[in-house]
Amino acid sequence: MLRREFIAALGGAAIARPLSVLAEQGKVAKIGVLLLGYPDPSLFIKGLREGLRDLGYEEGRSVELLIRSADGKAATLASLAADLIRSQVDIIVAYPTTAGLAAKKVTAELPIVVSGGDLEATGLIANLARPGGNVTGVGAATTELAEKNLELIADMLPVARHVAVLVNADSLFAATLLEHAQIAAQAHNIEVKSFRVREPSELDADFASFAEWKPDALLAHPALPLKLIADLALQRRLPAVSPNSTFCQAGGLASYSADLEALSRQCATLVDKILKGRKPSELPAELPTRFRLIVNLRTAKAIGLSLPPVLLARVDEVIE
Repeated sequence: MLRREFIAALGGAAIARPLSVLAEQGKVAKIGVLLLGYPDPSLFIKGLREGLRDLGYEEGRSVELLIRSADGKAATLASLAADLIRSQVDIIVAYPTTAGLAAKKVTAELPIVVSGGDLEATGLIANLARPGGNVTGVGAATTELAEKNLELIADMLPVARHVAVLVNADSLFAATLLEHAQIAAQAHNIEVKSFRVREPSELDADFASFAEWKPDALLAHPALPLKLIADLALQRRLPAVSPNSTFCQAGGLASYSADLEALSRQCATLVDKILKGRKPSELPAELPTRFRLIVNLRTAKAIGLSLPPVLLARVDEVIE
């Protein structure tokens, strides 16, 4: 009797065990990583790798990352996603939202984990609790944080009255980012003016046009070449912020943003669950859990700006 019960329990466990990639003996899980290229994905990749490692994956032995970047050219994302599918990846991790949308257009079956903006508003998922379909992920709240970054300008530069907002003309979130910036601008008696960028080659012309309007500061949309924008702002001694932490690493003055490495670690956890048999449709999409205020004191010194001690007291990271 005990023997029969033991065998029945064993059989039940086998039935209950999900059919997963990791259940296949000796199989190396292939993770396709699809990147737009803006913002700089290096921190995202670093966090994803570290997150997978902390979950017990060893790159080259139990998992393989196939990384494809569009280098900022959104039109090439679909072909890169198709290439990943031909490479027989088990899952696609997409960063940011634009890459996720391209991946979803190419496949309605392969699991996709997206790190980006508002996943629900863009139609990537049905809702946060039950995403439905083949997509789940982590939203970065980037457009909402444009409001905080404009407030940051007001804190650093109380005399600021004109702020230029550079946005990616092709981004789904350009209008929303501008709306949030305007909310904070009105509260601080600041006028904002948007400049829509389609190609990095246009940035020189946009910065040249600033001479006519004479902005006191600049807010940069993350879906742009932030290193180039940081360099151009520094040349013109223009205080510049962006709701993406890589901006400060690239030489920008300041940023208030979701912790990018933490976001990619959240993605790694979702990837782990999917590789172990969970369906994206049943995995609730997540929101940021950590935010970081970063200032670049080297840049502040270079443009002759003295930052208020009250602001420095609440900074999470200082680049010196």
